[in-house]
Amino acid sequence: MSSKKTLREEALRFRNSIDPFSEDGDLLVTEFFECLNPQPGQVVALYWPHGREYNTGLLIEALLKAGITCALPVIQKDSKELRFACWDESIPLVPGLFEIMQPEISDKTIWVDPDIVVVPMLAFDRQGHRLGYGGGYYDVTLAALRARKSVQAVAIGYSKQAVLFNLPSEDHDQKMDWIITPNKVQRHT
Repeated sequence: MSSKKTLREEALRFRNSIDPFSEDGDLLVTEFFECLNPQPGQVVALYWPHGREYNTGLLIEALLKAGITCALPVIQKDSKELRFACWDESIPLVPGLFEIMQPEISDKTIWVDPDIVVVPMLAFDRQGHRLGYGGGYYDVTLAALRARKSVQAVAIGYSKQAVLFNLPSEDHDQKMDWIITPNKVQRHT
């Protein structure tokens, strides 16, 4: 466990040093659409960037423009399993747990099980493993979703977040189906 903790600290430090404008976000959007071919009727769950996470704004904008339903995660107080609420520009964002922006919850909130889940990361390897923040939220959520339906897990980030060694992986760690950066696509399904 201390190995992962040290890797997380170093990966976070390194990721925070990456210039967010150093890579072409339009290329990532193009690669996402070419690889996953999202269709109207499907739901794509994304994340609203926190800190220096890869900015999903261009991808969200392109998906909404293409008529794809987008959803954002909502952290539950007593569960590691994330819930996903439909989101578009008409729904206000508010800070949730850990100050992560999420849709404002109301009686009009539409809860969904996504078909594609876009996952943030600190680092990734050539085997389809990602290094997250250590809370286990996405691992628990992906395991639960995959038990209910077919789901594509896609980690997106900067190409500089690649590591040349295999990241430590435990039984509960969910492997990504795709890792997409503006400069590289890896498929692991």
